[in-house]
Amino acid sequence: MISIFELFKVGVGPSSSHTVGPMIAACRFARETIEQPQVVAVLARLRVELYGSLALTGLGHATDTAIFCGLAGCLPDRTEVEALRQTVESLRASSHLNLAGELRIPFDERRDLVWLRNQTLPSHPNAMQFSVLDAQGQVVFSKRYYSTGGGFVYDEQGLSELRESLNKTAREPELAPYPFTTAAELIEMARSSNLRIDEVIDANELVERSADQVAEQLDRLWSVMAACIDRGCMTEGILPGSLHIRRRAPAIYQKLTRGTPLLPSQWLLQHAQEKPKDPLQQLDWVSLFALAVNEENAAGGQVVTAPTNGAAGVIPAVLGYYVYLVPDPGHPDFDRTITDREGVHRFLKTAGAIGLLYKRNASLSAAEMGCQGEVGVACSMAAAGLAACMGGTIDQIENAAEIGMEHNLGLTCDPIAGLVQVPCIERNTMGATKAINAARLAVLYGDGKHFVSLDRVIETMRQTGVDMQAKYKETSLGGLAVNVVDC
Repeated sequence: MISIFELFKVGVGPSSSHTVGPMIAACRFARETIEQPQVVAVLARLRVELYGSLALTGLGHATDTAIFCGLAGCLPDRTEVEALRQTVESLRASSHLNLAGELRIPFDERRDLVWLRNQTLPSHPNAMQFSVLDAQGQVVFSKRYYSTGGGFVYDEQGLSELRESLNKTAREPELAPYPFTTAAELIEMARSSNLRIDEVIDANELVERSADQVAEQLDRLWSVMAACIDRGCMTEGILPGSLHIRRRAPAIYQKLTRGTPLLPSQWLLQHAQEKPKDPLQQLDWVSLFALAVNEENAAGGQVVTAPTNGAAGVIPAVLGYYVYLVPDPGHPDFDRTITDREGVHRFLKTAGAIGLLYKRNASLSAAEMGCQGEVGVACSMAAAGLAACMGGTIDQIENAAEIGMEHNLGLTCDPIAGLVQVPCIERNTMGATKAINAARLAVLYGDGKHFVSLDRVIETMRQTGVDMQAKYKETSLGGLAVNVVDC
């Protein structure tokens, strides 16, 4: 079983597959190189080759700078954004980098970083190869990695073993007490054990972590999400890149609060009991939360991959709706027998369970699935998490997750200029509002019975992704990317 903490990662923008993944891969390669004295002895320079989607949209997704930082030993969840910026500036000023933070070597970006835009490897569209060259230009050590979405990274052997394990008909024994590969199995295990979905996940996580460690990691995830909302609402300016997109979240926040100097987390808690004059204003707040997070992501800020960076605003927006906008203990639509902290944990565990199903049976990579694999999956996860906090039954939670994906099927990924900005930022607001609607339909107006199962909709998403033309899968070769010209 994959841990939900492999699914939810603290990282940096703008992309989990094109920024977080390449940084992790580069860091792994740097460490492996440094640990081989015979390789270090003849190392003259490195060469990095990017293929497929990484090559086509990597410049807009900061793949180059992520690789520079990873080669220098930085990891996205352990390095401050300012330190990453300084690492890139130092490399470009000196044409040298400190490999794994230990060995100073030459690195000429124009020569040593190769963009193979016309080559896509058959194993996965997000492929990269790192090579150590000697003084004669001969390769003495080389390794290929694949960034498969959501910050997951595999080398050739790892990807082969993963696919072999997924294709096995006989399952090997698992350490996890409740191993599941399908929604049907998850539901049956929960029902037969008289557990909620989040309790199933909790039992599995406790194999590797203590209860306190699980709680602390969940607290950190929400803390990073909430801080990202705060920063996004308070930071004005123009997003990086050729589109010159102005951040919208600060102006919307000031309009909603009539010019407050307070952070959103402070203002919302102070005004929690106020009834808005406009009954749809809660949706404005939800949209604001999503915009704030994804503008931070587009600017290279710290976010939580949930399950990806391109979809990082959906779950924080819906979780923010739960924490900030429905805090009344007597609210009829929510299970208010639990504290906010317990509710956040239940939300994230339940959402994580659904995300694991998509990771196992389809993909979280827009380069494989289109945006249905990012915003669509995030919408499905958020709907399930919210349904759990509304006191939904297991069947109602499954129904919410199914609704969340069913109405994102076929969603393409066609970022203009290869930037995670248009249509990506607004698309997160749509995913968040759909998730809330899905949860309400399933819990408030449904009895858990539904025609399409979650397993069938996940398989449909996978088939749709396979059938989707490559130009609509994070290549910027189709859709809005070619019909809205970046001049």
